[in-house]
Amino acid sequence: MSWWQQVAHFAPRWTCVTFAHRGFYPSSVIEGGPDPADYADDLAALVSHLELSNLRIVGQSMGGWTTIEYALRRPPALKGVVLSATYGTVDVSRIRQSELALLQDWLQSRDALVPKLLEAGIKPACGARMAAEQPALHQLYRHIDDMNADWDKEALRQRQMDHRSRSPEDLRQVDCPILLVANEEDVEMPPVAAAAIAAVVPGADVAHIAKAGHSGYFERPQEFNRVVGEFLEKTRPITHPPLTHWPSSHGVTQGLIEGPLVRGPAPTAQNRKLVFSRVPS
Repeated sequence: MSWWQQVAHFAPRWTCVTFAHRGFYPSSVIEGGPDPADYADDLAALVSHLELSNLRIVGQSMGGWTTIEYALRRPPALKGVVLSATYGTVDVSRIRQSELALLQDWLQSRDALVPKLLEAGIKPACGARMAAEQPALHQLYRHIDDMNADWDKEALRQRQMDHRSRSPEDLRQVDCPILLVANEEDVEMPPVAAAAIAAVVPGADVAHIAKAGHSGYFERPQEFNRVVGEFLEKTRPITHPPLTHWPSSHGVTQGLIEGPLVRGPAPTAQNRKLVFSRVPS
């Protein structure tokens, strides 16, 4: 459901697949909640189950944990990766010394702003601008997030932070193009880190979305779809129909094999493939 504005846009040219991580509705509930250590294995199992042989992955927020760990396995089927408002298992505090001051400024600003957002009833993953300018969209995001209200999301957040052990340079091992999408007003993931990471990963590109909070794909879908679409076209084989995969941050990012799928038309010379996934924040 989280990717509704992307599936509708990309389905005419790509086959789109969305899925829910294990433990995220409507995938099966698991005792203790989701474990980030399972994410990449679950995605690999899903790709195998669907027999995907030419795909791209778009990971939003929590989806970055799945996307990066899967991409580092260098699967031959993977032709492109989009890291949207996420650095996954990369520890952003390990960016170059010259850029740490910008990160520290963002952290101080974030720590001052987030309590005010919560006090005002605003989802930090949406931000003040979405709540003010697109209140219906903010409300819809909250309802989607509430589908996973039965378990401790802060505990999951801490588990994810515990898995942030990689350096930015580790992304050099990914054997396909990478696009980092940074949202100007993000209070969940530091947008300043995108350029810092791309600077040490040859071939990595950065796109910035203005006037957008953490969920830029939800808040500014036209701009998000444009920058992602341009990237996908660069990775598209000339003679073979591609596949793309989308992880995110409402739980529909990376998910279980038994999780539901939304699939577009069968691939043809005119129709490529995409897989979407994301998780709640």
